Amino acid sequence: MGCTSSIPTLGRKKKTTSIPEVAVFVPSMRIPIQSDLQGALRGLIPRDLADRLSSLRNQIVLVAEDTGGSAITELRRALEEYLSLLLGLTVKENGLEEMVEFKWRKLEDGRQEICVANSWFELLCVVHMMAMLTLLEANSLLIPKDYSDSGERIVSADCKRDAVDLLLKASGYLEFCVREVLVHIPLDIKKRLPKDLQEGVLEAISIQALAQGTEIQLSLAVECKNATSSVKRRLACEELSYFGQAHYRLLRCDIDHGYGKKHLLFIKWKYLEAKAAAYYYHGLILDKGAEPSCHVSAVCCFLAAEELLSSSKKACLSFCLAVPVTRAPPLSGAMKHLHQKIPEMASRKSQMYGYLLEQEKAFEALPDLPEFQLSLRPDDYELPEIYQAWDSEKWDIPGQTLKEHLKDSEDERLETK
Repeated sequence: MGCTSSIPTLGRKKKTTSIPEVAVFVPSMRIPIQSDLQGALRGLIPRDLADRLSSLRNQIVLVAEDTGGSAITELRRALEEYLSLLLGLTVKENGLEEMVEFKWRKLEDGRQEICVANSWFELLCVVHMMAMLTLLEANSLLIPKDYSDSGERIVSADCKRDAVDLLLKASGYLEFCVREVLVHIPLDIKKRLPKDLQEGVLEAISIQALAQGTEIQLSLAVECKNATSSVKRRLACEELSYFGQAHYRLLRCDIDHGYGKKHLLFIKWKYLEAKAAAYYYHGLILDKGAEPSCHVSAVCCFLAAEELLSSSKKACLSFCLAVPVTRAPPLSGAMKHLHQKIPEMASRKSQMYGYLLEQEKAFEALPDLPEFQLSLRPDDYELPEIYQAWDSEKWDIPGQTLKEHLKDSEDERLETK
């Protein structure tokens, strides 16, 4: 049914020593490796169909290995085209679900290989790869190479909006994996799936993408003069809720491995940032009240926001130093604004209303944050139309002579050398 093994890294392209910047965390990337589709399907489907399946998959393998997954547009186009053909192997009536051993490996280290004889596993890996490529594209939009006259890197509003669209798209891919693909994979295969393909991890990444989309929306709101404190508070509270859900899903998974631990540290960092923002904007709204208690509650919120912001800086450092080492991009958008405003507001308001804090001992009465209905939803993803050749009622599959079979086997042996 399948196998797992380790493969050497000799002959592979050397890794770059530069430390990547992470604005959108991509938990893992898997790429396909050579699998014998033609041999496994010989005599079962027309040869030109088997050749096309094999050719498209090999194209994805070569592009992914040569570019390290950076050729996002080319890979996405090839994956979509490959999916159209792959769907024929998942049709139960065709009886081909377990005829091919599909092999994949981790892009980061190249050492962990998994091969499973199940076409639904292949479909899961393909859609998962599309999701990871989409997250990578969103990350690239939020880490521009252009600088302003002041020497700061500027992320345009258009880039931010495009990044939100990509995050919703990635979330939709992952939700589709959980809802429409995992249910078709036999239990014995599910149990030995790689940790990053487990249901809880896929759910966590999907929700995390929604959280980061909301984070970008908050950044856009901060830059908009017409956006009220109420709008900003709502976005910060929604972001907090999303990251809380992602954290809950991930804690219930087996994450005792390098990328799992780093993933958890990322969510903790972003959760603390969102909570600091939520308390800051909640404090601004409470401070508009006329009663002394309103000002006391507001000061409590500002002080809590300051403490949470300090904790988030430490969490960010822990995330960056966790293997594989990464860098956080320079502060921008909402967090750049809040890193300036929160300490100022906490200091100023505690001086103004310090006497009230002493009188009411309000440090123990931190106000609850309001709860809001979550706004962002994953984009609906639909598989492409099945390749028309699979709809043929009858296939003319000529028999193969022993001489032809031996010649094909020899050709395949030479190709793999």
